[in-house]
Amino acid sequence: MEDITIDFVDKAELEDGILIEGLPGVGNVGKLAVEHLKEEIDAKKAADIYSLYFPPQVLVDEKGLSKLVKNTLYFKKDVGEKNTDLLLLTGDYQGMTPQGQYQLTDRILSVAKDMGVSKLFSLGGYSHGEVVEEPEVLGAATTPEKIEEMKEIGVKFSEEHPSSGIVGASGLLLGLGDRLYDIPGVCLMGETSGYFVDPGAARAVLKKLSGYISLEIGYAELDEKAEEVEELTSKVKDMDMSGLQQQESGGEDLSYIG
Repeated sequence: MEDITIDFVDKAELEDGILIEGLPGVGNVGKLAVEHLKEEIDAKKAADIYSLYFPPQVLVDEKGLSKLVKNTLYFKKDVGEKNTDLLLLTGDYQGMTPQGQYQLTDRILSVAKDMGVSKLFSLGGYSHGEVVEEPEVLGAATTPEKIEEMKEIGVKFSEEHPSSGIVGASGLLLGLGDRLYDIPGVCLMGETSGYFVDPGAARAVLKKLSGYISLEIGYAELDEKAEEVEELTSKVKDMDMSGLQQQESGGEDLSYIG
C-alpha cells in the first residue's frame, strides 16, 4: 500500500472552485459543518482518500459492517446565487503524525489545484474551556484582502486569538496552500467549550460561510443536535452544583470511587 491512496469516483473540473475543509477537531465543529453542508447541497463523491497516516483500524456500523478509515472529497457545481463550484473535504480522522499531516495536506492541495480550486476555507472550533451560549466566529487568513472580506460578514479578528496558532489540517491548508500552491485561504473558527461535540458552533460557522457564497441552507438538523447537547451540558452543570453543595455541607465526596 502506498502512503496515500486516492480512489477517484468523479474527478470533476471546477471553475474557480472553493475547497472547504471540515475534519475532526475541537468540538468537531468543522466536521459537523461540512457534513451538514454536504447533505444540504446534495454534493457528489469525488474521491476516497486512504493513508498509512490514519489510525490502523476499521469503523463498524450498527449492522456490524466494517470499513477502513478514510477521508472523502465531495463536489457540487453552480451552488448558490453566485453559481460557485465547491469541493468539500471531510473524513474519519486527521493524520496521526506531523509528517502525516504535512503529506496528506500537500496531496489534498495538489488534487484540489488540479481540479480547479482557486481559494479555500478551513473550518474548526476555538476552545474557551467553558460553555458558550452564543458563539462568535473567529478568523485567520493568508491575505489582508481576505481579512477585510471576512470582517464585512462579521468574522472577528484579534491579536490575542488564536494565541497558540492553528494546528492540524485547518492550519496547514492555509500555510501550504498559500506558500506552495498560490491558493489564498481563510480559517473560520466557531467559539466552543471544547468539551462536547458542538452543533451550535458549527451552525455559526456555516452561517458566515453561506453568507459569503450567497447560499441559503436549512439548519433544522443542527439545531436539533444543539438542543440535545444543551440538555447534556445542563445536566453536567447540575451534577457539578450538586457535588459542590455536598462538599460545602460536609457530605462524603464519592467522585474518586473506581
